[in-house]
Amino acid sequence: MFNKLKVFTGNSNPHLVEEICHYLHLPLSQAVVRRFSDGEVFVEVGENVRGSDVFVVQSTSPPVNDHLMELLIMLDAFRRSSARRITAVVPYYGYARQDRKVAPRVPITAKLVADLITTAGAGRVLCMDLHAGQIGGFFNIPVDHLYSAPIMLEYLRKHLTGEAVIVSPDAGGVERARAIAKRLQAGLAIIDKRREAANVAEAMNIIGDVKGKLAVILDDMIDTAGTLTEAARALTEHGAREVWACAAHPVLSGPALGRLAESPLTRVVVTNTIPLAEEAAANPKIHSLSVAQLLGEAVRRIHMEDSVSSLFV
Repeated sequence: MFNKLKVFTGNSNPHLVEEICHYLHLPLSQAVVRRFSDGEVFVEVGENVRGSDVFVVQSTSPPVNDHLMELLIMLDAFRRSSARRITAVVPYYGYARQDRKVAPRVPITAKLVADLITTAGAGRVLCMDLHAGQIGGFFNIPVDHLYSAPIMLEYLRKHLTGEAVIVSPDAGGVERARAIAKRLQAGLAIIDKRREAANVAEAMNIIGDVKGKLAVILDDMIDTAGTLTEAARALTEHGAREVWACAAHPVLSGPALGRLAESPLTRVVVTNTIPLAEEAAANPKIHSLSVAQLLGEAVRRIHMEDSVSSLFV
């Protein structure tokens, strides 16, 4: 049965896929994903997939639209090539921040992308650290939602020193921060934040005791790093002796790297759901952890029809 498992990838994160294939002791299956001269995506599957269990690993990371179209066209190619089952493995699910109507005449792009992936041919989705858990319900196909928490926990257990406090940068992340704090037997703090506009945030108040402690800000992604750096300054002003940040998805767009360099953050821990740009990889503050083993084990269990629930922690 295992010889019917095939893993493919587009151009979003080839190194992560190589690590997943290494974990599975499988070669990366062959597909050509390139551009026509006008920029359109061209896909050609390089081997027989009839009756196979196909996994397409593709983050919708920047450039988001290019990588999303690669994913959709690859899914369509496998559907038309008679694959037995097609699973879209999306370590970073883009367009997820618009997951509900917060104002009149705005789209719900998280639902739109879910419909696109399903229509293109996916029969199952495997993703990691969705911006909001309810996005899994936007699909009418099975969704396995993994979390980077076990990887972050292992790292923090090895490197935390002295008394620590886990910090949620907003009210929405309290549940995630509380779960990590409980497992580390650390304190919990919450930042009261008011957002003036998209990608602009201002930390207003700290709820909880951070004085003299190592504060670890926990979030699902770092985009422009505005929220993160404002939170770090607020924690420092309230007496935190050191401030770290942990986030699954290092989007790091626009002024993010400059803000991180100028901020009081001493360590930023991320995962490789999105590959780091050369400048980010060279930044001594940024530490990247691999999620390949977690994703690879999920792929193996899905293929073998084993339970995946023990990975949902």
